[in-house]
Amino acid sequence: MAPDLLLGIDIGNTVVKAVLFDLSGHQIARHGVDGTTLKPAPGMVERPAAELWANARAAISGCLAGIDPTRIAAIGLAGHGNGLYLLDKAGAPLLGIQSLDSRAAAVAADLDRGVGAELHGICLQRPWPAQTPTLLAWVKGHQPKVYAQAGTLCFAKDIIAFHLTGTRASEVSDMSGAGLLRLPGAAYDESLMALYGLSDAVPLLPPLLQPTDIVGPVTPAAAAATGLRAGTPVVAGYFDVVASALGSGAAGQGAASIVLGSWSINQIFANTPARDTDVFMVTAFGPGRFANMDNSATSAANLEWYVRTLVERSGHHLDPFALVNDLVGQAEIAPDDPMFHPFLYGGRHGAHQRGGFYGIAGWHDEGHLLRALYEGVAFEHRRHVQTLTASGANVSQVYLSGGGTRSPHWPQIMTDVLGLPVQLGAVDETGALGGAIAAAVGIGLYPDDPAAVAAMTRDRAQLSPDPARKALHDRRFAIWQRLTAAMEPFWAELATLGQP
Repeated sequence: MAPDLLLGIDIGNTVVKAVLFDLSGHQIARHGVDGTTLKPAPGMVERPAAELWANARAAISGCLAGIDPTRIAAIGLAGHGNGLYLLDKAGAPLLGIQSLDSRAAAVAADLDRGVGAELHGICLQRPWPAQTPTLLAWVKGHQPKVYAQAGTLCFAKDIIAFHLTGTRASEVSDMSGAGLLRLPGAAYDESLMALYGLSDAVPLLPPLLQPTDIVGPVTPAAAAATGLRAGTPVVAGYFDVVASALGSGAAGQGAASIVLGSWSINQIFANTPARDTDVFMVTAFGPGRFANMDNSATSAANLEWYVRTLVERSGHHLDPFALVNDLVGQAEIAPDDPMFHPFLYGGRHGAHQRGGFYGIAGWHDEGHLLRALYEGVAFEHRRHVQTLTASGANVSQVYLSGGGTRSPHWPQIMTDVLGLPVQLGAVDETGALGGAIAAAVGIGLYPDDPAAVAAMTRDRAQLSPDPARKALHDRRFAIWQRLTAAMEPFWAELATLGQP
């Protein structure tokens, strides 16, 4: 029997998921494993680096339960970008910093003041706290012993590829998304590393592949650990924001992908990179293929914090996210409802920005607070999209993906706030599907990713803005923007109180 399945592995900031698809993109099986998040000090968000492979092994073996591994034609990867993952010189895990981390805020500010314009001129990205080279510069300055032990800089998905194949490598979408490549050529550049103060880190950069290149075959040891067939090709895969875009159906110039996930991801595909300094980053994911992005850690991570900190505090809710959505659905809507700033992990304009609820009255209940949170996240997505369109990007269609789309309410709130029709993909695991799309192209099942996207994705729903709700959100968004500006002096002063 010819292989008829593809395995997509999606490595997020917390969960590792293995998902099996048929060659048309229909989901066959899934298994996810939650990881450990460590917060050793304020602003620090880490994970045990060795846990990544342990969780991937469990996710893969769980997904393959009852499945003949010879049916798997190839494996493709997706993983969260930025943060900092280091292997030591022997290939052992050394450090795992998540992309929600803000320890390097001062380093980022110093780099931006000193060489921000020069950096943007090369990589089309200015320094920011959880950016990979900024974090590496922080490690160099604050943890010199760890820095001295480093052998390879990689990304979350690359660690899994290394354990599956024994090959250390990365690919252009993650590396460019981290500000480590000269664009538009998507190549390493020693002058870029010198600007970060990391000339001595050039040897840490692994061989650079295209996302649809094969890293290598599954080794016998990895096969024994996971249940995979030795020799199964492993394809490099994508920065997860690009993977989610492809898995949700976005392809071609003008396709806008919004990811309602831990991060607020807002990207528009284009044939040329944006050179506007207001745009957060540009990622290359193939020759002449770019995603212009404006992103921040301001999306569903806020709801995750709310649920873990407040809803689960007494440990008696079997499905806390179902409870949250029930409360949102039950709350009456009024124009003067509370508002929320989704800056629990900082904002696009600085780690000093903080979250907060505003305008709470005695007649409001938890449902009103939660809907304010949903709306505040949507407002920040809208602000990001406006930044992209102001830079000249044209939006032909919006595709919405991410864990927040499982809510029965949040996608419609997003549609009403954006004022644009939105398509929802039929597959929840769009990141893993993006990895499977890379695998399909990598082994020649489809000639390129647009062809694979056309064959392997479909819509589950198309949403249109409600005119009355859109008008209400327009009015509230204008107030919310003024509130954001008014809070800036307070946030800046509050940040100084935490400084030595």
